[in-house]
Amino acid sequence: MSVQPKGSEEIPVETVRVARAAFPKGSLAIRVRDELGPLFTDDQFTDLFPARGKPAWSPGRLALVLVLQFVEGLTDRQAAEAVRARIDFKYALGLELADPGFDFSVLSEFRDRLVEADAGRRVLDGILAAARSKGLLKTAGRARTDSTHVLSAARQLCWLEMVAETLRSALNALAQAAPDWLAGIAEPDWFRHYATKAEDSRFPQARTRRDEVGLRIGRDGMRLLEAVSAPDAPPALRTLDEVETLRRAWVQSFHLVDGEVRRRDPKDRPPGAMRLVTPYDIEARGSVKRDTFWDGYKVHLTETCEPDAPNLITNVATTLATVPDDRMAAVVHTGLATRDCLPGEHWVDAGYPTAAQVVAARTDHGVDLQGPVVGNTTAQNGGPYGQDAFTIDWEHERVTCPNGVISTQWHHRHSQQGLPVIRVRFSPADCRTCPSLRDCVSSPKAERREITLRHRAEHEAVQAARTRQQTDAWKDRYKIRAGVEGTISQAVGRCGLRRSRYRGLAKTSLQHQLTGAALNLARIDAHLTDTPRACTRTSHFAALRPAELTLDGAK
Repeated sequence: MSVQPKGSEEIPVETVRVARAAFPKGSLAIRVRDELGPLFTDDQFTDLFPARGKPAWSPGRLALVLVLQFVEGLTDRQAAEAVRARIDFKYALGLELADPGFDFSVLSEFRDRLVEADAGRRVLDGILAAARSKGLLKTAGRARTDSTHVLSAARQLCWLEMVAETLRSALNALAQAAPDWLAGIAEPDWFRHYATKAEDSRFPQARTRRDEVGLRIGRDGMRLLEAVSAPDAPPALRTLDEVETLRRAWVQSFHLVDGEVRRRDPKDRPPGAMRLVTPYDIEARGSVKRDTFWDGYKVHLTETCEPDAPNLITNVATTLATVPDDRMAAVVHTGLATRDCLPGEHWVDAGYPTAAQVVAARTDHGVDLQGPVVGNTTAQNGGPYGQDAFTIDWEHERVTCPNGVISTQWHHRHSQQGLPVIRVRFSPADCRTCPSLRDCVSSPKAERREITLRHRAEHEAVQAARTRQQTDAWKDRYKIRAGVEGTISQAVGRCGLRRSRYRGLAKTSLQHQLTGAALNLARIDAHLTDTPRACTRTSHFAALRPAELTLDGAK
């Protein structure tokens, strides 16, 4: 298919007349078109199509259809039917009333093109560019970011189901690629155990019996891998994705002990960032946050928060579920910088700010990263011998303890996470005779005090942040961050943010870019219609709580 850009972007006169009559008060699609004009052009997506071929349906219009689809929570069939039958959709797309639209499969094909070119950001960028041109996007003030978990489109599997389904998936792929070869090496029991889904099987209840089933699956999978790797096996079979998934799953779950297949101990398994959780979404990862366990991904939403403009989402970042929040501040700032949406203040929760991130945000992007910095967690924290009680002389590279003793060693090292730190040590001769030694060190056998410091810029930034966060003024300002929780709630309720519609990180990322664009259209429409922002809900009984009572009921 090829793109043939349309010359005119005007709405047909008859479409305007009928739309005004049918929607005297307007609709979201009509108001957005009137206020923002055409959001996308075909030229923005020309590189997604070959230069020659059958003319494709307008990609600029398809991009808008995808956004409207997420605004209203429509399936592909429903979205295609809306383009064919709804007057307000035809108005927003600038179509003739008699335009037949397109087959619903065109939307899936267009999403695939967006994924292959990593072009999902263009959809969100198009909405932001139009909002900026109309003065609806204000980015120089404040922004806030938070993350939430996203469940994989594939069903969550227990360990037995995971290994059984991985083996069954490989057998089905091999049966399609080389049926005669597989029929020759397949054992009779395989057809009984792996011809149907694992969820249709009844695994034993007893722990020992379940372990036996797991080992039987492990032996069968090992036998299949050996057959695929044999010299007389067709070479093409080794390159099948399902076979590679089987190999990876068996490496993380089983190993050979004296020639026998055994299940790996938990400590001998790969880390969570590398561990497969389902053969049907090999990029999904298992993770945990407080009491929430999930298999899938994580998404970070950043939005503006100015009182005189709609709160628009300016950046969406999708990661594996195992990526911690404290690695994402720099990623978010880079994404905001490419859109020219960097804020002066960036408000986040305690998961994001570290000493390095706070300093990097200020020096690299001129952003004041605001969020609760974790307190000093050393064993000697607090009291007269906490780390904050020691005086640091950065110029002469020495530290003085509260009793006046000066350190003897100052070394530049790296922490267990690979971060640059400074190791400071006091002389055992000085510390051993100190009457406060046991109050100063945590280990009963330690003979001297050792301190680990960040580099000066990071150390001073953290100290300043901790001091600032103890003030009532900062605590009152920090309330601005809580608003992003409502954004996540809106995205979950309106666009199904909490569960991926598709399999794989790239497609899930596209879903989240479209979700951000859809929420922006909904918020722009709310701004145009003067719809008040929702307030935090309070139950009738909670509203009766006397002002002098605290949240826990104590006076």
